[in-house]
Amino acid sequence: MILRLTPRRRFPSPFIALSLRRLSSSLPNITEDVGRSIHPTAIVHPDAVIGKGVSVGPFCTVGSSAKLGNGCKLYPSSHVFGNTELGDSCVVMIGAVVGDDDLPGYTVVGCNNVIGHHAVVGVKCQDMKYKAGDDFFLHIGDNNEIREFCSIHRSSKPTDKTVWRWLLTDMSKISSLYEVCSYSLFVKQDYTHTAGATVVHQFCHIGSFSFIGGGSVVSQDVPKYMMVTGERAEIRGLNLEGLRRSEFTISEIRSLRRAYRKIFISGDAVSLGMEERLAKTEQDKDLYGVPVVREMVQSIRDSFSENRRGISKFRHWSGS
Repeated sequence: MILRLTPRRRFPSPFIALSLRRLSSSLPNITEDVGRSIHPTAIVHPDAVIGKGVSVGPFCTVGSSAKLGNGCKLYPSSHVFGNTELGDSCVVMIGAVVGDDDLPGYTVVGCNNVIGHHAVVGVKCQDMKYKAGDDFFLHIGDNNEIREFCSIHRSSKPTDKTVWRWLLTDMSKISSLYEVCSYSLFVKQDYTHTAGATVVHQFCHIGSFSFIGGGSVVSQDVPKYMMVTGERAEIRGLNLEGLRRSEFTISEIRSLRRAYRKIFISGDAVSLGMEERLAKTEQDKDLYGVPVVREMVQSIRDSFSENRRGISKFRHWSGS
């Protein structure tokens, strides 16, 4: 720490200045114990829970109800407010805001998340049904990258919560009432990728390992493993590159392609309804015996259940 002395404050001995440095280093908001590093210009409330190895940069704010897990890093001018919990090894980049002091409820961010420059996470929703004073919630899973200038709001009703588990690119926005990238029944980590300038309608479900192309407007569900794009998003195929990067096996990808062709590309895709096509896929014992195929079929079925919006549009291709 550099101690700057104004002309009005003259010390007769450098030992006094050294003593002031030692005194400053003992204050709670500039501690460096247990591997913590908190800049002297940061404001850290004494009631905040700070884990081991946490780094808080210049001009940051950590509120009284905030909890920072081990190894978290707050870059300059980032802020954590309200009843907000960051899991271990989270990074909050310059200018980002997480949580809201004046909003009841809580924001929970999992481990190993990156919240990009000037992103706003866990703030008041923009839903007109919002009622002041109720509790509202946001849950973000592990291993997400929320890029610069994104905004993710809390839910608009106490009975709901915004659930987030994917990569969100810059200038994107998520309001309330979304359940995106629903939790998978097998062990691979959920992963959904959106390109820039995308819009997702409320109540839509975005499946695991799917891809939403740039400039898309998603008004219906995106099933697992699918790739959609367009002004009114259409299913354009499987997210093959995403599956490869997520270390799906060659056998799994081949089975998914076979199932996709049965449902969307074969001649039956024109002559039969969706329920009949799904049933024919289920009757193929070898194909339907593959777990990822069952997950894809179930994801499509779920989209047609009560109070769901159905799946995104798709083209009726014919032939192989």
